[in-house]
Amino acid sequence: MSDTPATSNFDWIKALNVIALLLCAFCLTFIAINLRPVAKWANNQNICVEQEVSKSQAPISWGVRKCNGRSKVYQVK
Repeated sequence: MSDTPATSNFDWIKALNVIALLLCAFCLTFIAINLRPVAKWANNQNICVEQEVSKSQAPISWGVRKCNGRSKVYQVK
């Protein structure tokens, strides 16, 4: 019997899967970081609408218009 040298069974499919998963995780992290200013703006809009609705007892649609700077176009009558 002849001894055969041990061959390394490197699984390329698993290696490519790991690389693809790391790339996807990096992309999702990048997207989440770039959406942070939008989340802050949305939170400020929610606070503004809640304050306007409670202050003037107007409908929510009026609060949204007021916070977007369109209150002079749409008058509550």
